[in-house]
Amino acid sequence: MRLLHTMLRVGDMQRSIDFYTNVLGMRLLRKSDYPDGKFTLAFVGYQDEKDGAVLELTHNWDTSSYELGTAYGHIALEVENAAGTCDKVRELGGKVVREAGPMKHGTTVIAFVEDPDGYKIEFIERGSRKGASD
Repeated sequence: MRLLHTMLRVGDMQRSIDFYTNVLGMRLLRKSDYPDGKFTLAFVGYQDEKDGAVLELTHNWDTSSYELGTAYGHIALEVENAAGTCDKVRELGGKVVREAGPMKHGTTVIAFVEDPDGYKIEFIERGSRKGASD
């Protein structure tokens, strides 16, 4: 078995594609409309689906926003420099909700941003995790 994708429901497909591709640097891998079901799927990621896990963005045509709930946590991305990545996200119009710095009760350098629908994305600075091997 292997992890294929994580699905997020989004209120505005183009806005979400723009965020994940232009702000976070992912590529749009594929996009399909399903008129009979009234939804669109888009897959974004840093590598092809055959090579690693990606995000599936799902837009139900009759829904413009969702309750995020309390069970969802976040998506984590490894970055070279968490503070620099936050600066770039901010420059591109993204929202930083936790500046880069050591995690509480640890030394791993992390930061958090939000996508346009409010989903949290954690940046984990490469090499800062205790026991991490690069």
